[in-house]
Amino acid sequence: MCTDLIASMTIDVVSVAAAAPVSTSSPAGTPALLQLIWLASPALPIGGFSYSEGLEAAIDHGLVHDEHSAAEWLMDQLHLTQSRGDMAVLGEMITAWQALDHERLETLSQWVHATRESAELRLQSEQMGRSMLEWLRNQEAIDSATIALCNRWVPTYPLMFALALSRTGASLEQCLQTYAFGWAENMVQAAIKSVPLGQNSGQRMLTKLAQHIAPAVSHAMQVNDDTRQAFSPMLAILSAQHETQYSRLFRS
Repeated sequence: MCTDLIASMTIDVVSVAAAAPVSTSSPAGTPALLQLIWLASPALPIGGFSYSEGLEAAIDHGLVHDEHSAAEWLMDQLHLTQSRGDMAVLGEMITAWQALDHERLETLSQWVHATRESAELRLQSEQMGRSMLEWLRNQEAIDSATIALCNRWVPTYPLMFALALSRTGASLEQCLQTYAFGWAENMVQAAIKSVPLGQNSGQRMLTKLAQHIAPAVSHAMQVNDDTRQAFSPMLAILSAQHETQYSRLFRS
């Protein structure tokens, strides 16, 4: 009886597997939700784990020293730099990619490049952008004409991430939430390593940040060319000082 039941279950599983459609390895052949999860993953091979965006320098100067101060620092960064700057321009880039508005994309990419206020922040944007472009090429998600177009500009990280998001079929709000959560997860991991903090502290910080992502995205979607800005002098100063910091784990 037991053997017959197992055999029957095996046949059913094989039948279901045979009937299921075979997905491709390309993001374009994957449902929108899975594409967003994929793009938010810290396992994406673009090098985001190697940057702290000034956090390590803030720790070195005693501005961040425990779970509370780290959470407050990242919360300010989410609302004061990401929401008003990178997330806002990312949303505009997604729309421009979908409309194939190359002139607009070039203008926005130049804005991103011009607003990286230190050598380290510029290096981060360019390195992660080129790695994202290479990942898209290896996934066969873009054609040679698009690759040539991106290489003609400075392939900044927001520009390339917007290209990937524009092909998911997800809403603009979902795309920005994906970017924000990926950023938050990466920064929390940077805090865990450099403060240092425990994993439970990291999860509490991530919970707080996640609760603020929706309002941050809502604000970013209301920002336009006249109100978008990247004015963050303390972050720029810390990033510049990090270049000569004696002991470092991260590249920014």
